[in-house]
Amino acid sequence: MSNSSNTLIGILAGTAIGATLGILFAPDKGTKTRKKIADEAVHVKDIIADTAIDLKERAASTLEVQKESLDTQIENVVSNVSHKTEDVITTLEAKLKDLKEKNKKLQKTA
Repeated sequence: MSNSSNTLIGILAGTAIGATLGILFAPDKGTKTRKKIADEAVHVKDIIADTAIDLKERAASTLEVQKESLDTQIENVVSNVSHKTEDVITTLEAKLKDLKEKNKKLQKTA
């Protein structure tokens, strides 16, 4: 996880703990306190669910960008190898032509 994700989770946890402690120490009836805790728990659950969805979307987006980058790099490597292969073939063909000519000369003199 990234630092921003860890920070966000820490802030959410701190907020939930702080709100719960504030409710527990407030001078209120038990039923009202339990209701406040339940409401705060639902609120925190919603925040955590939203954060999880956001993190999932960011991870998917990052994965897609990395995949596209890798695809581009692979295409570049294949293209470079193809060009180099053509250069090697051209050089080998020129050498073969030279060797054939030298062989013809040697056959004529022998």
